Parts: sequence; structure tokens; C-alpha cells
Amino acid sequence: MQDKAPVLLTGGTGYVGGRLAPMLLERGHRVRAVGRSADKLRCRAFASHPGCEVAEADLHDPESIKRALEGCSTAYYLVHSMHSRHHDFAYADRQAAYNFVEAANHTGLKRIIYLGGLGDDDENLSEHLRSRAETGRILQLANADVTILRAAMVMGSGSASFEMLRYLTENLPAMLAPRWVRTKNQPIAVSNVLEYLAGCLEHPETAGRTFDIGGPEVTTYADLVQTYAKEAGLRRRLIIPVPLLSPWLSSYWLGLVTPVPMALARPLVEGLRNEVICRENAIREIIPQRLLTPAETFYRALEKVSQEAVDTCWSDAGRTLPAEWTRCGDPSYAGGRELQCGYRCLLSGRPEDIWPTVAAIGGETGWYGADRLWRMRGVMDDLAGGPGLRRGRRHPREILEGDALDFFRVIKAEENERLLLLSEMKTPGEALLEIHLERFGTEKTELTLLARFLPRGVPGLLYWYSVYPLHHLVFSKMLRGMAAACGAEVLEGPSRYTPVWRNSCAMFLPGKGGSGDEAGKGAD
Repeated sequence: MQDKAPVLLTGGTGYVGGRLAPMLLERGHRVRAVGRSADKLRCRAFASHPGCEVAEADLHDPESIKRALEGCSTAYYLVHSMHSRHHDFAYADRQAAYNFVEAANHTGLKRIIYLGGLGDDDENLSEHLRSRAETGRILQLANADVTILRAAMVMGSGSASFEMLRYLTENLPAMLAPRWVRTKNQPIAVSNVLEYLAGCLEHPETAGRTFDIGGPEVTTYADLVQTYAKEAGLRRRLIIPVPLLSPWLSSYWLGLVTPVPMALARPLVEGLRNEVICRENAIREIIPQRLLTPAETFYRALEKVSQEAVDTCWSDAGRTLPAEWTRCGDPSYAGGRELQCGYRCLLSGRPEDIWPTVAAIGGETGWYGADRLWRMRGVMDDLAGGPGLRRGRRHPREILEGDALDFFRVIKAEENERLLLLSEMKTPGEALLEIHLERFGTEKTELTLLARFLPRGVPGLLYWYSVYPLHHLVFSKMLRGMAAACGAEVLEGPSRYTPVWRNSCAMFLPGKGGSGDEAGKGAD
């Protein structure tokens, strides 16, 4: 190990952090990866490395950050708040940065390495880029030496910018585009970004300095579309710039035709109106490397996609903890009235024979039944500004805690036992879906589907009762579809059941309740 003190890595489950951690470990550094969910971090391959520690902390909880920073001399700051759970991401970013500075000063941190964004600091700068710059200025208030890397658009398999470009180009042979498609930018490959980030740790002369980082070519978004089309073997795209498309309309349209939800698409789109090119290239002398052109970046990214070897994805970052109302032991009044709908069936075969089918649900596989209804629900979520179904899944068969799965987030993936999904759809309430496997004898398995919903006022109740009849249709089809997919015989069911335990106790013991009509019944 190069340094006895661990390097703190915030955003360990994020797009960049999830790739930087294994790189630092391979170079002999000790890494303390930080995330809101330690379980989610432990699912990552790098977490099993002997040089890696896992710490659970939230940048909006100052005390947890202080605990995580204890004993560290250097920290990477790789987080942002552009997520639908933050209505004002700039405010959330500001508070997180101040909390981090307070914790850094309290623990005596010596260095901070921050990945920010390019863009001239003037009144026309987008809110997203202005927030990135403001975060850097706040971090510089720390007693530590702060290195700031101002990056242009980061491109690579799984990045939000790449996925937006990919789906836009593949889905639209002709497009009306706003004027920002002609704005100059200098995209950089994620592999080059990682090399700069790791290099800053190994070059002390970068401490206390700010650097612009970009690729070798200055281009435009319109040119990037054509470059991608060429690398993907598509015909040249027809792009017609028009002056009437506002950032809101542009982001709404991108939310419909790409897997990036409007909450993330809008700040990215607004940032595209600003010219983002390097004003200086001093870092190239300190950390020399071969910078990939956009064409080379797209070629490598498409190879990763085709090989199903995308290391991290923009959708990896997200909420992984269910709300308090889902937790075992909460009092009966916690969270309000919980609504449930469950179906189960008895199959021939062992849980280990059925689990691969459960683990492959969603994405290209689909939901094993009533796929047309699932697609309709995905379109409705798209129109409401949610993630919809196009987000897909990270890997067609492997599933880990924290993964995005269409419009769900994986909360628990316990092999051969259960898959717990948190809905990220735009709904007037909070929803969970559990798929549970329970062994009966040696060659039988009970397969259970349980939907749980905490409505938010009258709109939530109206929503639940409007979709309630569809649950019965969809769940029975899904159970039969999963049985067929794994070659199991349906011995009993599908039939309805009502769990009788409240909160997550019901999730652990779904097969122990009685049967009957469960619409509107809480598990009291």
C-alpha cells in the first residue's frame, strides 16, 4: 500500500466513483468508500478487496461524515444532488458541501480532490454548471488543499450524457433541435477523467490548484450525433436547428425518447447552451496520457454495451433505503394506512432453480406477463417525468442491491430468497414490490408477489383503487410466466393472499397470512 491512511471516496456507488475505487485499489491505495447504504456498497466487486473499507454516511448528516473522515488524509468529492428526490439540487449541493467542509476541518483532512464542471462564470451560466462551480468555491473554504478538476461533458458507456446521445441518435433519424446543438464543447472520455483523478492523488504538485480537463477535440453536439451514428453503423442523421425549443421542452422531449428522466435531463440540457472548452491545459504536462477522440470513445462504449460489460451507469446512484413505514417493528400508526395486494403459487423445483428467472426480470427480459400493460405504465411514467421503462437494467442476469431496474430500484437481492424493489415511478404515494421464494420440502417452492403502497392523501387512494383490479390480472400472469420461463410446473394457484403482519415483517413472511380480498387492508 502506498499510504497507510485510507483515501476517502464519496460517491462510491456512483458512475465515476464506482470506477475510480477499483483503479485506486489496483494502484496500491487504501480506499474507504462512502455511500448512504453500506449494503449497497458491499455488493460492488471492489468492496471485497483487502484494501477497501466501507463506510455508511450521508453528506446531509454532518456527524456521519465526521465519522467517515476519521483517519483519512485525502478525500475525493464526487457527489451531486441532481436527482428527483431533491427539488432544489443547487441548495442540496450547497448544504452538502458546507457539511463536508465542517467535517474536513474537524478531522484535520489535508487534501480534497473535486470533480466539477467547465463553464465561464457569468450570468448566462446554467444552474447546473453554476452549482458545480459554487460547490468548488465552498470546498476551498476548508483548511485542506483543494484540487478542482473542471470537466467538460463526460462520455463513456453508462454515462448520462452518452445514454442521452445514444438513444436520441438511434431513435430519431431526423430531429428538430434547439440552437444549443451548435454550441462548442470539448467532451472527455471517462477513462481519461479517471486517469486525471487518480493522477492528482499521486502528484502532490496538483494540490491547491484548479485545472480544466477535456478531450483532444472541440466539437458540437450536432457533430457528436453524426460521429455516434457513424460508429454505430447508422445513416447520417438530419438535424434541423430551430429557435423555439426552450430548455424545458427539450428536456421533456429527451425524457420521452431517452432513459434519462426529466429531473436529470433538464439541468444537463440547460448546461449544453454554455460553451464548455478548456481555457488552459496545464494538467496535460503534469499527468500526460493519451486522450481519446469522441469516435474512439463511442467505439469503446459500444463495445462495452454489446459485451454486457458496462462497469457503472448513471442510474447507479439513487435511493436504496425504503421509508420508515416499511420497517419491521414500527408502531401501527407509523406512516399511515398501508395497502397491499399479494399473489402466490406453488411450483415444482427448488428456489435455486427458480431464482435465475426472478433475477432476470425487467429490462430486455420483460416482466413475464401483461407486458403491454407494463409498457403502457412506462409511457405514463415518461409523460409524468419519471424514469419509465427505457432505463432498463445494468446487466441482463446479474442483479445487485442499488441497481436501477426499469422504474424500480433494487433494495434487497437475497439470492434464492427474495427480490425487493422500490418504485421510482411518479405516483401519489410510496410503493414496494417483493418477489419471494420459500422452499417446501425438497422439490417444491412457493413463489409470491406482494405489492405494498402507502398512499399520499386522496389522490393516493384514488390511484391505488384504480390500478387494483389490474394487479390481479398482472400478478397471476407474471407468476405463470415465471414458472414457464424456468420450466417449472404450477402445482397450485396462482391465488390471492393477505399478509397479517405490518411493515417489513410482512415482507419476510409473505406466505403465512390468510387468503381473501386484501384491497385496502393494512397488515395490522
